[in-house]
Amino acid sequence: MSKDNRSSEIATLLRRRIAAAADGERLAGVRELSREYQASAATISAALAELSSLGLVRSEPGRGTFVTRSTPAPEPDFSWQSQALGPARVDPDRASRLGGYGTAEHIPLSWGYLAPELLPNDELHRMGSRAAKSSRAWVMTPSAGSPELRRMFAAEYRADPSDVQIVAGGQQGLVFAMRTLAEPGATVITESPSYPGAILAAQSAGLSIASVAADRDGIMVDRLADALERTRARVIYLQPSYANPTGAVLSQERRAQVLELAVRHGAFIIEDDWARHLGLDGSTPAPLMTDDAHGHVVTVTTLSKPASPGLRIGAIIARGPAGARLRASRTADDLCVAPMVQEIAHSLLASNVWPRHLKRLRAELTLRRDALVAAVRANLPEMSIQTVPRGGLHLWVRLPEGTDTREISAAAYAAGVLVGDGRHFFVDEPPAQFLRFSYGAATKAQLDQGTRTLARTLAA
Repeated sequence: MSKDNRSSEIATLLRRRIAAAADGERLAGVRELSREYQASAATISAALAELSSLGLVRSEPGRGTFVTRSTPAPEPDFSWQSQALGPARVDPDRASRLGGYGTAEHIPLSWGYLAPELLPNDELHRMGSRAAKSSRAWVMTPSAGSPELRRMFAAEYRADPSDVQIVAGGQQGLVFAMRTLAEPGATVITESPSYPGAILAAQSAGLSIASVAADRDGIMVDRLADALERTRARVIYLQPSYANPTGAVLSQERRAQVLELAVRHGAFIIEDDWARHLGLDGSTPAPLMTDDAHGHVVTVTTLSKPASPGLRIGAIIARGPAGARLRASRTADDLCVAPMVQEIAHSLLASNVWPRHLKRLRAELTLRRDALVAAVRANLPEMSIQTVPRGGLHLWVRLPEGTDTREISAAAYAAGVLVGDGRHFFVDEPPAQFLRFSYGAATKAQLDQGTRTLARTLAA
């Protein structure tokens, strides 16, 4: 039984006791109730909080919890909000899946972050302890971020530190970039299939989304040209390196063509460079920004993927008036990213821990990628791997025609396996039958077990 169910059960038992008690009578303390019900203090506290929300008890710090006979509050009526809010911008189905963690018992066969054993946890703990003792961790930084950290991000992109804006992770960077570079109601073009978080970011910014098909060499340039002419879009969202979910890398020829189109149409390219440090076979292609002389490319990068999902820090790199406008937008939303988090990030990037971690990470991810590919081929032979990715975290797999991916992902979840429903990676076009698998969050044994379990689920 989960703690939530246990606390509700105890709350029900306490309600019977309260019903026979006098107004103002003091309940037993948390420790006494913990012993009586053989539950943790946290569970008892949750039960008392539930009773307090119902107006049955009141807590007085230092004195205890008392029965109250106050008139219960009327049942709230939130129906008016639906009319006041209007249509939802963000797709709740896609949003719930993006943040769907499953449980500790689920095999994470699709998850966009690294397993705990792949993270530099011990080093981050030490750096966090040192950062907490630093006076810089407890004072405001400039809204654009600490100068030292901005220099670290700028160096990798051959950018000026003044062009760098520190943000609380790549997802926040995408929201800022889309909201600032385009007016509500405008169109953003995205490759298809694409990262669901980018689709949500565009929806949150009030943008229309036009999708353009991509293959293993990235977005199809002729179709992008047609979409730019048709929509007059001024923002293009791309993942040039190891795209989520396909693993595609924008080819050298197409890089030049995409930049030419951006120049011709006066458009911005939001470069989502989330997998910069996750190249496995050979070196990661240079950022698209390094080929751009006139500020058409705005790059969003993150440390949350290669370092730790809890290290919510990244950067937007933009030049010219666009950069100035992005920094102003950042100030309006949030005065700065937590200085302690910036201190930890700077310590990590400046240390010899960082290159050692990346070397170990690439080796381990390569082993897990190969294990996942082998497991899919052995256990799920009816599925077709579109391409073996040379970096990133994901494997894009096609299912037989007519397969319902919604049913499969739900059945897999019930069987204890998290898989990525391919529907969530398409915008509005009829999606083909795809699942996204990931190799960064599961061990090699789990990858094999998860694909075997999925095979049994499909056969049932």
